[in-house]
Amino acid sequence: MVNTHSFHIPVMGIAYTIDSPLKVSQYGIDSVISLVDDILLEKLRKMYCEKFKIPYTEITNKISDFRAKRITSYLNLINDLSKKNFQDIINAVNIPELKRYINLSDENSIIKQKFKGVNLDKFDFSTIKDWLKKNLHRGSIDVNIMTKLDKENYIKGIKLPTEFNDAHAALRAYAKSNLTSSIVLSAGMNPRLYSYIEQFEDFYPDKDGFIKKKIALKVSDYRSALIQGKFLAKKGLWVSEYRIESGLNCGGHAFATDGHLMGPILDSFKNNKEELLQSVYDILKVALINKNRNIPNADLQLKITAQGGVGTAEEHKFLINHYNLDSVGWGSPFLLVPEATTVDEATMNMLMDAKEKDLYLSNISPLGVPFNSVRANTKDAEKRKLIDLGKPGSTCPKKYLSLNNEYGGRPICSASRGFLNKKLKDLENENLSDKDIKLRKNVLFEKSCICVGLGTSALLNYNLDTEKEGKGVSVCPGPNMAYFSKKMSLEEITKHIYEKTKFSDAKRPNLFIKELNIYIKYIKNKFSESNKALTKKEIKYFTNFINNLQSGISYYNRLFSEIDEFYAVSKREILKSLYTTRKELDNLTKELDKKQVLKRVLVKV
Repeated sequence: MVNTHSFHIPVMGIAYTIDSPLKVSQYGIDSVISLVDDILLEKLRKMYCEKFKIPYTEITNKISDFRAKRITSYLNLINDLSKKNFQDIINAVNIPELKRYINLSDENSIIKQKFKGVNLDKFDFSTIKDWLKKNLHRGSIDVNIMTKLDKENYIKGIKLPTEFNDAHAALRAYAKSNLTSSIVLSAGMNPRLYSYIEQFEDFYPDKDGFIKKKIALKVSDYRSALIQGKFLAKKGLWVSEYRIESGLNCGGHAFATDGHLMGPILDSFKNNKEELLQSVYDILKVALINKNRNIPNADLQLKITAQGGVGTAEEHKFLINHYNLDSVGWGSPFLLVPEATTVDEATMNMLMDAKEKDLYLSNISPLGVPFNSVRANTKDAEKRKLIDLGKPGSTCPKKYLSLNNEYGGRPICSASRGFLNKKLKDLENENLSDKDIKLRKNVLFEKSCICVGLGTSALLNYNLDTEKEGKGVSVCPGPNMAYFSKKMSLEEITKHIYEKTKFSDAKRPNLFIKELNIYIKYIKNKFSESNKALTKKEIKYFTNFINNLQSGISYYNRLFSEIDEFYAVSKREILKSLYTTRKELDNLTKELDKKQVLKRVLVKV
């Protein structure tokens, strides 16, 4: 199948793309639904059933396997509604929407070429229904599971079997849905969850190589992709897409690499794609034979896509052409497109006003992973108010991040009131100065209830009940958000992506240079937080990180010296920036050497 578009909308938060497929899939645009919050999905299912006059029966938490059933029911509803919208287009029933489909398409697409120079207002589409059915494609309704969010569940104090864990239930829900799409697995490998996929028929290829439910892995480097691809292949499962995401120049949780930069990572996939395909396929074939399953006659699909920080048509085109990518993910800019994502008005205004200084890598996530956030978000304001009232922490109404087992028993969330009360009691029993106590409290109080906050925007946007959740909103755009300050229509954002108009800040830095500078800042902060006398492990970490950054700078020096495209600023400015960052790393290396000398002196003493 030839895609209508060369971009996709990645998952954003919990709610921001929760119903994006219903808004954009009829135009051939792929998007991703988060499966974290079954409570929110159930509320939206009720809302859409009422809107479209579809019979609705609530799936309460008293029903067996309610989490999986809620998710399956929501996905089926979105799929059915999306399918109807698309059928009206390809059957030339809804002519205005058919014209919109054509106008939104990439200039290089089959659809746009077919109607080039044609006056759409006078064209009789009923004469080419068969052609429309063959060449127009609905956008994929993909889903995302963050593999780390696999909380165990209980009934009346008794722990349920593993298949009722949160991620396992979400996987089962998707497997039982009527979707034909991809599941995007993010946040690293979960061997137990990956093994669970084996139980579901839809994930296996038929003799023609067709897979009803494809696996897409969000990865940060080639080595990780190869390891995970082979692990799944041993179970007879094919990875149809490797979705490369920038370690730090992205939205949501930021999984920093050890200094490996986006450009060199993309280059490694470009140069090793055939090796990846063949080595993984060889393992898959053996596994399928051992399982007495079909060995595909046709080549299996393997897509390489990328996302994280892209913001201009030049960057989009360069990534597609230079690295042979199948698609590029556009995340944060779409938060300013109400026709594609779900963002409440107050949050939308905050995002439009956000500048570089307002967007920061925070420690608010209970997962202990750096998390992109915006200063002055209402969830943080709500958190500070509770602290001032002497009631720090969330009441934890949803418990999706209840993963901390520091105190034994059932895990709890490190942003919850129960956890903070235990930690504060521990502080009372330690012989600490007032200054140290204050510092420790600040670290504890930094955590935020993001599993609720990242879903509240949809409730506010649709005027749904927020009694249990509260009205505080967490939002997690990437640094790229600083360069977009205008609400856009779906037409405007696609024109921006496809080089017709520009909606980003003219002073916006180049994609790769921006990521490099974020990494420089990140490692300098890490270095300043370290002790004067580094451990052997710390020395190895910093040395490796700096060497990888230096290698990346050398790569970019070669790249930008050779090409004459892909510039948000002049080549001279880019090369100057690379020179400056190399000097910063040289200085950091000198500081690292000093600490190593200090360590040797202390050891001798």
